[in-house]
Amino acid sequence: MLFNSLNFAIFLPIVFILYWFATKGNLRLQNILLLVASYFFYACWDWRFLFLLIFSTLLDYFTGIKIHEAVSRKNKIIWLWLSIGINLGFLGVFKYYNFFADSFAHALSLLGLQANFVTLQVILPVGISFYTFHGLSYVLDIYYKRIKPERNFIDYSVFVSFFPLLVAGPIERATHLLPQILKKREFDYAKAVDGLRQILWGLFKKMVIADSCAEYANTIFNNSAAYSGTTLVLGALFFAFQIYCDFSGYSDIALGTARLFGIDLLRNFAFPYFSRDIAEFWRRWHISLSSWFRDYLYIPLGGSKGGMWMKIRNTFIIFIVSGFWHGANWTFIIWGLLNAIYIMPSIIFKTNRNNLDIVAKGKYLPTLKEIFSMAFTFGLTLIAWIFFRAKDVQHAFSYIKSIGKGLLYKSSYYETINFLHLKLGYFLPSLMVLFILIEWIGREQQYAIANFGLKWYKPLRWAFYYTIVLFIFLFAGKEQQFIYFQF
Repeated sequence: MLFNSLNFAIFLPIVFILYWFATKGNLRLQNILLLVASYFFYACWDWRFLFLLIFSTLLDYFTGIKIHEAVSRKNKIIWLWLSIGINLGFLGVFKYYNFFADSFAHALSLLGLQANFVTLQVILPVGISFYTFHGLSYVLDIYYKRIKPERNFIDYSVFVSFFPLLVAGPIERATHLLPQILKKREFDYAKAVDGLRQILWGLFKKMVIADSCAEYANTIFNNSAAYSGTTLVLGALFFAFQIYCDFSGYSDIALGTARLFGIDLLRNFAFPYFSRDIAEFWRRWHISLSSWFRDYLYIPLGGSKGGMWMKIRNTFIIFIVSGFWHGANWTFIIWGLLNAIYIMPSIIFKTNRNNLDIVAKGKYLPTLKEIFSMAFTFGLTLIAWIFFRAKDVQHAFSYIKSIGKGLLYKSSYYETINFLHLKLGYFLPSLMVLFILIEWIGREQQYAIANFGLKWYKPLRWAFYYTIVLFIFLFAGKEQQFIYFQF
């Protein structure tokens, strides 16, 4: 069931009405309803994988209790590694087995040896990377004595499978979400209205900007040999906006939906394309995953306490693992490696925390230095996105090589102008410029239109909202799956 589907438009109001009216404020009934709704929501994808989700939930529920009750550190470690091993084992089989089998067979062929490994014809369970990390953070927090295990299985199950975040995050922490699940919730009109506003903006980003950009990004990437350099740059630009608006649009809908039920989820995006360096970009892009790797991998490996060599080593590890988390393809690993290389100067020269504030905070326009810094950072990110989008490593390198060659020829620019004129006209580029402008104006808020127009004359403000709704309906064609469902 997609957030941008008619089914979800029916499902959400039904759950909302039952949650606030049928349960009559009874916390236990509310949590039971959320769990049933979440399992139904997940079963709509493929009911068979619901059993895998329930098994994973049971595993971490019981191992969490065993870790807490274990007297010796040895037994705690045994139960911890049982959870980690089984969780990562399932993730490895479904997501990475074929990658390792094919890569190993290819490596042997380079040595003159032939090997035929059996590959698995399996469907990747939607959301497995996300709910696996939910469970792992829970047992790790118990092991490190940050929290105590939750004894109520229903409450714990809601934490793992709460439907707004189940299939594409944000990756929640038990320290943040569980207390909200255990606490009595009362309807807050202002919070609900704010949630609806964020859902509206998320749908606009996904259905209007992301899906429109996807059409042209796919055309250019899938036929890259037929296009010249500047058109290929255009393709990379379209993909950059596609993946940002697609994933942050999902996160906006997830956060807004959760707020309808009186629950606040972790923020996942903070206007990353306005970053002035790569370190700032990674503090603003997929925040829940970046912070997860920081807390559960980077710091346990020694973090920044062991000298420069350890900082460099640990940084490369988390970026390569982050790339591998995204998918079983060498393109994702190179994408992670590139970002590690990008961030190295700020690590070595200790400038990685120079830009902690919001760019041009309290001002209408950035300085020339900030404009240059944002443009340079976005350019580096754009190169990395080519690897993320390419079908394989060879495709990525040929794409970049063609850009380098094409930029030298005047005919390349004429072709791009024709592409823009014949394929796009002026509507989509103008819409993207308007989108960037609204994002810039709202960059100091939790999401772009959180406070946008609140001081306007009321009919004007509602005209703005109805215009967004109109655009959504105009662009609502075939239901397009969210990019991060494949991860």
